[in-house]
Order: sequence, then C-alpha cells, then structure tokens
Amino acid sequence: MRDSHTSLAVLGNGVRVVAVHLPYLASATVGVFVRAGSAHEGKRLNGISHFVEHMAFKGTHERDCQRINLDAERLGAEVNAYTDKDHTAYHMRGMAGDAGRFVQMLADIVRHSTFPEPELERERQVILHEYIEDEDDALSTAFKLFDSACFGLHPVAQPVIGNRVNIQRFSRQDLLDYVGRHYTGANVVVGLAGDVNPESFTAEVEAAFGSMPAGSENVVQPPSYQGDVRTRRQSGSSQTHVVLGFPIPSLRDDDPTSVVAAALFGEGMSSPLMDEVRERRGLVYYAACSADVLPWCGQFVVEASTAPEHLDEYVAEVMRLLRVQAEAIRPVDLERARNQITVKALRAQEQPFRQLEEAAQDLLVHGNLRSREALTERFLAVSAEQVREAFGKMLTAGATVCVAGTVRQGARERLRELVGR
Repeated sequence: MRDSHTSLAVLGNGVRVVAVHLPYLASATVGVFVRAGSAHEGKRLNGISHFVEHMAFKGTHERDCQRINLDAERLGAEVNAYTDKDHTAYHMRGMAGDAGRFVQMLADIVRHSTFPEPELERERQVILHEYIEDEDDALSTAFKLFDSACFGLHPVAQPVIGNRVNIQRFSRQDLLDYVGRHYTGANVVVGLAGDVNPESFTAEVEAAFGSMPAGSENVVQPPSYQGDVRTRRQSGSSQTHVVLGFPIPSLRDDDPTSVVAAALFGEGMSSPLMDEVRERRGLVYYAACSADVLPWCGQFVVEASTAPEHLDEYVAEVMRLLRVQAEAIRPVDLERARNQITVKALRAQEQPFRQLEEAAQDLLVHGNLRSREALTERFLAVSAEQVREAFGKMLTAGATVCVAGTVRQGARERLRELVGR
C-alpha cells in the first residue's frame, strides 16, 4: 500500500481504482489513465493514440462535442487530456460533490466515443496544424532526431504526434479498431484525489467501467541503444538547438541513481552545468538536464540553445564536465541534488493530479502502489560512489548528440570528434 490516505480496488475486468483522500480540498480531480501511447503503435499507426485522444471529445452515443464541453463547464469543471509515449490520460477537476458525475462523463468519452466522420475531418486539420507547428520548432526537431538516434526504428523512438502521411490517412475505422484493442480493463487506471469517500467512488467506477472488456496488457519490448550524431538545418531559427544524452535504466529497473545524477549535474543555477556554461562562460541562455525515464528505457538528457559559433565549445565543455563527475562527486553537489529531489517530491504531493499520475504509473509499470516516503528515502540513500559510477557507465555507452536550427558546415564531423564517435 502506498500510504494511509490512499486506497486501491480492482474490478473484475482488471480496471484499477485508486482514491487519494485529501480532506483539506474542496475540489476533486478524477483521471482515467490508459496504457496506450506512441510506443504501442506500429509504424503505420504512429500518431493514432494522439488522434484518438483528440477525437474522443468529438461525440459519443449520447452527446455531441458541444454537449460534452457544456456538460463540464456548467459544473464549472475543467476537462482535458494528453498523450505520451507510454499512456494517454483524460481528466476533470471541479467541485468535490460532482466527482461521481466526472466519472460518468469521462467514461462516456473514453468508452463510447463514436468518432463521427464530419468531426474527424475537421479535427484532422487541427492536428495537421499542430504537426506543422511542431515541425517548425527547432528544439522539438532536435528531440525527435535524438529519440531516433538513440533507439532507431523501435516504436519508442516515434514522435507522439505521428507523421503527416498517417495523420492524413487515419480513418474512423482505424480509430475504432485501435480503441477496441488497447482500451481494455487490463490497461486502465481510474483515480480520484479529493475529499470523497473511496467506497462510493469505487461503486461509481464499477457502474461506469465494470462492463469494459478485460483484454490483456499492452506490451512493448525494450529497445536497444544505438547512439549517433545527427544534424538538421532548419530555417527560421537563428540559434543552434542541442540535445545531448546517454542511455540510463528504465522505470522497471527501479534505479534512482540516474535521477540523482541529472539533478546533480544540471538542476539549478549552482549546478556544474549551469554554473560553467551559463554563469562563467556565457555559452547559453537556456540549458536543462533531466532523466527521462519510460517503462522500457531511459535517457539522460542535456538540452540547450546556443549561438552557432558557440556550439563546439559548448559540447566540449559539457563532455568535460561529465568526465569530471565520473572522476569524483563533490559532497555539496550531492547534498544539493538530494534536497532538490526531496522538495520536488513534496511539491508533487501538493498537486492532486500529480498524485494521480504517480499512482497510475506505479500500477501500470510495477503493478502496485508504492510509498512516496520510501521512494524519497531511496533517493536520499544514493551515494556519491553510485552517482560517480552512473556517469562512468553513461560515458562508456557513448553520447548521442543531435542538433537542429542554424548548423554550420562540418558540424557533424566536429561533434563526432568531440564526443568520441
């Protein structure tokens, strides 16, 4: 059990029901999490999870899209959704007394969407506009290059939004077939955060989701890391956008060391990354470091936007700083990283939807709810030697570097030399 204020029930068809009791809240947040994202799509279906998420709000057997929006807004509620590589989420937040209605309304959207043809053609144009905007973003392009360079043709490397050909081609039947295969009890978590009775909530979920087909878990095989250096010139951007990174353990590996390493290396202005490349050398205005971890793989990511003439110096300095960490970890940096992770965890516990996301991730990845306090203690227990070894393993695996925007002649060859590829 995660903690004393969180309860879990499992319906006969496999749907998990999690309730986080937050008695100090006057609002309630309800989320439906489905283990279906871009990593579950074959090449010809890339982008369909995102397309389904958009179309789910465009009409059901009982309500058209205008009624769906009006029903939520008459209650003063927010309703929204998002798609990621490993899951899709639908959520509502409003007055606590309306939590039962939120369950019904979300179940209608998730289970009974009809994907009407006229709405499909209109929404197709909306998604194409979103696709074009994404394509025009040089940093987004660098990230897409990075995923592909890391994991090749594996589905986890595909962009969530898909590609233009697929977006233009998806039919109503494609959407219906995809939902029929992936939106099943074994892949669904329904969660509530607020001052609501867990037993009453479970009964509401049973009524709304109890007849959902059980199905089986959506499975993705882990990818193999490849690594490469890639560049793409892109008009409209006067800067050079860089994504540099390495493979790290997956969520299922349950190893907190890489998260500590990312916080230590690039979290905050006093971190080695920001202190050196921004404060002391002025090579960037924007830079960030993160551990992006999925159920099947992970990426240690250093991203930045810099001037074209500073690209080589920036990459050389990042590689030097990484090698410094692989030699020794300063106690003050480890102290800072641990405390930053602790505060982030505390802040997450102050956000109802974030609590639901974490609980759903636990259930979809590990099959159980884990104590937040125990997880925080595990981060705090990571030693300097473990972090040092993590940097060493990353460097041994080899860096992937992807650049988009303004790219000078010969940049790829120089980058290969700088990172040892």
